Amino acid sequence: MLDSIAELPEKTAAELNFLIDRGLHFTFATARTIYSAGAITAALNIDTPCILMNGVCIYDLKKREYISVEAIPRELSDKIASFYKEHGVECFMFRISGQKLTTYYTELTERVMASFAEDRQKKYGKPFVQCSDFREVTEGDAVYFTSTSSYESLLPVRNAVKEVDGLDCAFYEDTYTGKWYLEVFSSEASKANGIKKLRKLYGYEKVVCFGDNLNDLAMFEQSDVKIAVENARDEVKSAADIIISSNDNNGVAEYLKETFKF
Repeated sequence: MLDSIAELPEKTAAELNFLIDRGLHFTFATARTIYSAGAITAALNIDTPCILMNGVCIYDLKKREYISVEAIPRELSDKIASFYKEHGVECFMFRISGQKLTTYYTELTERVMASFAEDRQKKYGKPFVQCSDFREVTEGDAVYFTSTSSYESLLPVRNAVKEVDGLDCAFYEDTYTGKWYLEVFSSEASKANGIKKLRKLYGYEKVVCFGDNLNDLAMFEQSDVKIAVENARDEVKSAADIIISSNDNNGVAEYLKETFKF
């Protein structure tokens, strides 16, 4: 839905709002938090809850509240912190207390991590808190760990996480920066489980899903129609039922406009 600079074009927003106002149930699933995702999609009149942080949270944009959150048990969040420390990789830890999401970090060693923190604080007022050890933080529930670095640096952490029952992760190359991302969360959380929850809450009989990266593959498995944009990863295009125009050519909105005529 977003263009190559991770922004929502005015034309896309206008066409999607036209469809939403006429009854299309439209929402998004993202690895982003509500701070950045909410700001990016502010021009859309979305009334269907969205899926955030790769399925960790279901969030009502209208009411501005979390409908569901899949927390990581304390003993498992301590294990994740230990894995990162053991392999010398810095990360962000996200915790939710009530309706407040706070991001913690020990050091900002990667340029991408530093620019991420600076950008989010400047644009969204997103709270970042530095601490010496994640295991000392007790406020709220840990819900998500994310890091960005090279494939070789992150792979050992990913392998350690995959050995632990109750944990899952998304490991993929970022569409916009070329860096690799590792995101760790409860095994109860995924974009696929997010779709299951939305189906149960609202009784949707048909789900049409658009994707471009590896963290969308699990979501494809729970969708009735799987669509990849032209610039998607090859693995995503291979799993798709339909391939449409790229994100820079307004592919998502154009497909919906042609398919769902009001």
